[in-house]
Amino acid sequence: MVIRAEFAPWIHQFHNLQELRHSASLATKVFIQRDYSDGTICKFQTKFPAELDSRIERSLFEETVKTLNCYYAEAEKIGGQSYLEGCLACATAYIIFLCMETRYEKILKKISMYIQEQNEKIYAPRGLILTDPIERGMRVIEISIFEDSGSTSSSSSGSSPTSSTAQ
Repeated sequence: MVIRAEFAPWIHQFHNLQELRHSASLATKVFIQRDYSDGTICKFQTKFPAELDSRIERSLFEETVKTLNCYYAEAEKIGGQSYLEGCLACATAYIIFLCMETRYEKILKKISMYIQEQNEKIYAPRGLILTDPIERGMRVIEISIFEDSGSTSSSSSGSSPTSSTAQ
């Protein structure tokens, strides 16, 4: 895994996502849209956004989106457990859901944990944060791009354009 020199300080500087959100300024957001080519199943596009080109490797991004798509496909699969949950719900006037998590809810929790893990290990060290699609109505994957507040003050000096072209 190659980490560009300009982002290497982020690895040691930000130990968790809260520190990143408070210590860096939000530069922009990128939205990964839903892919409706296979119908209405929850699936996101794997097209690599140009805004992330200098921040993360294409393969890491695509792996994250493909994994999320697999989790959502698993959540929407209808099988014996889903059928049983439906029957129990009808038999108990849906009161059963007050004391039991559905299979779908369990997979959504797994997705949230996966996104948090990806943020901590891959995205936050590069100044990026993935937002769980459930927080955006399952319409998009939002990726926030942060800039180090220390580097924004140095970017106003004349040395910044030289360092970015020397890469």
